[in-house]
Amino acid sequence: MVEVKILNTSKFDNPTYSTPQSSGVDLRANIDEPLSIAPLERVLVKTGIYLQMPDGVEAQIRPRSGLALKKGLTVLNTPGTIDSDYRGEIGVILINLSNVEVLIEPGERVCQMVFARYEQVQFVSVSSVDSTERGDGGFGHTGTN
Repeated sequence: MVEVKILNTSKFDNPTYSTPQSSGVDLRANIDEPLSIAPLERVLVKTGIYLQMPDGVEAQIRPRSGLALKKGLTVLNTPGTIDSDYRGEIGVILINLSNVEVLIEPGERVCQMVFARYEQVQFVSVSSVDSTERGDGGFGHTGTN
């Protein structure tokens, strides 16, 4: 298990896993009053959460499926990446993709956060890359339906 230090300046409890097999924790809107989001409007919602992660670990901010289905809200830069050396407050960029105004309530769960290990790479310049069966086919190249 990876240890992540958390500073919670919000009015709400620390994020927790909903079930033993959950991969993500929900983050809540740290707001004092309901926030209205117009159709196609994007807003930055603060969470009151600050993290200190070990090297080689990142946090990914992802939409909540229920919020997307019920309200048409999603995380605009999905997944949002929080690097291990970032020490600021976690903010979530939400966009309203519905055709009606949507309200976010104080403490409402607005996204989920998933932690992942990563490696940095070293680029090696070459004059060509090996060929494969797929080649340069992309954007639906392998699908027939």
